[in-house]
Amino acid sequence: MSGNFTRIRDAQTIIGMLEHGELNTELSQEITGLLSYLLGLTEGRKKAKAKGSVTLKLDFLVEEGTVTISPDIAVKKPKPPRGDSFYFLRDDGSISTQHPQQEDMFAGPRAARMDTQANA
Repeated sequence: MSGNFTRIRDAQTIIGMLEHGELNTELSQEITGLLSYLLGLTEGRKKAKAKGSVTLKLDFLVEEGTVTISPDIAVKKPKPPRGDSFYFLRDDGSISTQHPQQEDMFAGPRAARMDTQANA
């Protein structure tokens, strides 16, 4: 191939041209959305970390002197953190909030008293 054709060799230009510029817009939105999501997972938590990724995949099909570029965007977001709960495991496989080697000082939950007299 010879002639005075425009040669595009810059990745930024190629990505900007794909899907008439719509791919670039979508990629930018996905990056911003992921960063906002990750920020939300870490806010209010000291030393919290959240990791995600945005992957741009470009498939190339060369045929008879032409190239077809098929893009794909994949976003990986972490699951929101969940709190742990601590219990004691009993011999029979059940769980308990009470340590098995400590006496119960209060003998379990008690019914609430309702005072029906108003303070005078």
